[in-house]
Amino acid sequence: MKRIPLSRTKNISARSAFVLAVSTLVTSVSLANPLSALASPAPEPGATTTLSTPAPVPATTPASTGITADTAVTQPAPSATATAMPTATAAPSLAPTAVPSPAPTSDRSAFAAAIGAGAEMGQRSARVTGSAKAMPAAGPTTLGTESLTTEGTWRPTFGVQGLDVSSHQPSVDWQQQWNMGARFAYVKATEGNYYPTEMDNPVYKETFDSQYAGSRSVGMFRGAYHFAVPNWSSGADQARYFVQNGGGWSADGYTLPPVLDFEFNPYAGRTISGFYFGDTCYGMSAANLASWVRDFGNTMLSLTGRLPVIYTNTSWWNECLGNVTGLGNYPLWVANYPDGPSNDAGPLPAGWSTTSIWQYSSTGPFEGDSNVWNGDYAALQRFASGYTVNPLGSIGMAWTAQGGGSGKLGWPVTGEVCGLINGGCYQGFQNGTIHYAPGIGAYATWGGIRAAWGKLGYEKGKLGYPVTNEICGLTGGGCYQGFQNGTIHYAPGIGAYATWGGIRTAWGKLGYENGKLGYPVTNEICGLADGGCYQGFQNGTIHYAPGIGAYATWGGIRTAWANLGFEGGKLGYPVTNEICGLVNGGCYQGFQNGTIHYAPGIGAYATWGGIRTAWGKLGFEGGKLGYPVTNEICGLVNGGCYQGFQNGTIHYAPGIGAYATSGPVRTTWGSFGYEGGQLGYPVTNEICGLAGGGCYQGFQNGAIHYIPGSSAYATWGGIRTAWGKLGYEGGKLGYPLTNEICGLVNGGCYQGFQNGTIHYSPGIGAYATTGAIRTSWGSLGYEKGRLGYPVTNEICGLASGGCYQGFQNGTIHYAPGIGAYATWGAIRATWGSLGYENGKLGYPVENPRCDATGASCTQKFQHGSVSDTGTVSIR
Repeated sequence: MKRIPLSRTKNISARSAFVLAVSTLVTSVSLANPLSALASPAPEPGATTTLSTPAPVPATTPASTGITADTAVTQPAPSATATAMPTATAAPSLAPTAVPSPAPTSDRSAFAAAIGAGAEMGQRSARVTGSAKAMPAAGPTTLGTESLTTEGTWRPTFGVQGLDVSSHQPSVDWQQQWNMGARFAYVKATEGNYYPTEMDNPVYKETFDSQYAGSRSVGMFRGAYHFAVPNWSSGADQARYFVQNGGGWSADGYTLPPVLDFEFNPYAGRTISGFYFGDTCYGMSAANLASWVRDFGNTMLSLTGRLPVIYTNTSWWNECLGNVTGLGNYPLWVANYPDGPSNDAGPLPAGWSTTSIWQYSSTGPFEGDSNVWNGDYAALQRFASGYTVNPLGSIGMAWTAQGGGSGKLGWPVTGEVCGLINGGCYQGFQNGTIHYAPGIGAYATWGGIRAAWGKLGYEKGKLGYPVTNEICGLTGGGCYQGFQNGTIHYAPGIGAYATWGGIRTAWGKLGYENGKLGYPVTNEICGLADGGCYQGFQNGTIHYAPGIGAYATWGGIRTAWANLGFEGGKLGYPVTNEICGLVNGGCYQGFQNGTIHYAPGIGAYATWGGIRTAWGKLGFEGGKLGYPVTNEICGLVNGGCYQGFQNGTIHYAPGIGAYATSGPVRTTWGSFGYEGGQLGYPVTNEICGLAGGGCYQGFQNGAIHYIPGSSAYATWGGIRTAWGKLGYEGGKLGYPLTNEICGLVNGGCYQGFQNGTIHYSPGIGAYATTGAIRTSWGSLGYEKGRLGYPVTNEICGLASGGCYQGFQNGTIHYAPGIGAYATWGAIRATWGSLGYENGKLGYPVENPRCDATGASCTQKFQHGSVSDTGTVSIR
């Protein structure tokens, strides 16, 4: 509302008519927005808004002022026609109680002379920071004004600088103040309902007009203040007088809201023209003073659409009003003069958590008193513009529930903006917004949670509208807020991140922030293989993929999975969460293509494919092999791979399969070079239940047999074939007692068994020797002796139960009760011509006996003898 000065000739009736006129202009309840430098949130595209468009600052404002506009979030112009806000009836004026009768109406000239220039903010007194004691009887014209010979040179390092003046500063060089950095000014307009009057104080009225216009002429924001004398007349009466004499407000973008200067009594203890002004608290109780303020404020709200700013100092307020409530929605201007440079406005009166303006000095650097706006230049302009809140609407009620302007959100910085999806609306405040949608309600967002929601597209994004306010008290000082399609959690030192859908459900099953994973540390990140997404948490992640679901990974299992390439690696996505309770405190987790097992002291390792199948057949971690101790290692011969376990390994090769080796069998296989050695890859697992409790395992090129109490030995090639023909371990030879031993004459090899040996020689083959025949052969020097290598196995079924075995250079015959003896050469030929053991001579009973030269030999038989000369003697 434009300030309308009254003519000195206008009578009381005209003044009453003016009050009636301005009283009819109320169309909405305006709640000032004093505090922070937060910018207005950007309206949704296509939304309609009731934003007031402030008039631009005149071109006289220098382009480079040292003031940085709020650029955190730019407030674009509405893209659709603005719609008017719903109007609300202003709250009724509350008349104070026990207010003394008005001042005398006689001898006004004497009163005016005694008052002079009247009071001013803080009385330029150091007592602003002390307790409120009675002022000296000398009165305001002789107050102890602080010396200006040493003006303050410091100023707070935040906010926007400004000043306040009165008729005590009749000549202000406004351009100089601008050049010094001042960007706003408050000017004293009235005091009580007696200052200034056109009849008695024209010079002070002219001073106000000059200061009010002069500050604006250089580009400053400017406003008016009223010095309250609450025991003089009612709050409503003084509010009307203030508006009539310069204290109005209009949404022109540069007129600051009106101010109520409510502080210690400058006339305490004095009687002027018959009126006793009372003590420092004006002779009024705390309840009466508070009621007076509400009366003043409600009347100003009705007349101007703005609640006034309350100017005071904390010490006086605490002494005279104490802990009164219900005034925290008034913007606060506090006076406190530190001894030196500071950014601390000091303690605040009860009911306020922050201040809009701080009067920090009465001795400079600016004329009058020096002040700082607690915000940036853009916020100061919004303060002047006066955005409105509909107190009867959902957003207004939600704002009130949050504490109004003194609450978490602070003051409005936009009008209500509608046209959002699903018929929604929102309104911006200094520290956040309130969103409303039909069927959902109105809820506030601020701080880190709001920023996180904004990054996701606000109500148009993944989360939709908020369905709760922020709820705190979580682990680690955390908070969360519910939205239509998920939540956002915040914790100090972590930040704010959203969860929704399958990932949120999976997180919830694990106990949310109190569970294994802790708080989220990222939002959901998509674009993974097969359309998957994941989200990071303090202690792990949750991965989701269509058709699979959402599962968490953490700790050693997660690390092992990461080493394999996460979802893009061998295992693919998780298909279970971690499952514990395995032997020795172990856990495992299932993945698309395998599992990862973890056990304390062992670590976490993956199994998949053929090796996992083979391990599973053996009982997984509860079986013979125990837990894996490596991942699968490839690059072996013929494209093979292996994996280590606590008690063995599993080897895999294409076309062969995967088989485990363990214990003595594995040790023996290792001694041959594993898959790169004589035996090649295993082709069976260990098979037990053999004779004597033995076991064996098949390999590509042989087998390894083991019997308790003995080591494990391998058989392969001709020797193994020969042994097999004899029935393996169940046959005549029993189990092997050595591995194959080579380096014999003519490239031969042999292997020892429980009951004999098998010898092999190239071009001859492999044959076993056992029992008496083997002993007899041994007495002759085995393969190095007269007989050479065996060329047959033992052949039985001869006369009298006898057996024989052929060697390279002869034979050995055995018969029960006779023994085993060799025949060779001419003697063997003669014996053969006589029918061998079936002839007249029968079985040999000794080996051939030769002379010292070896040239002449004779051999005895059962029924005679034969010499190498062909002589036969038959008994």
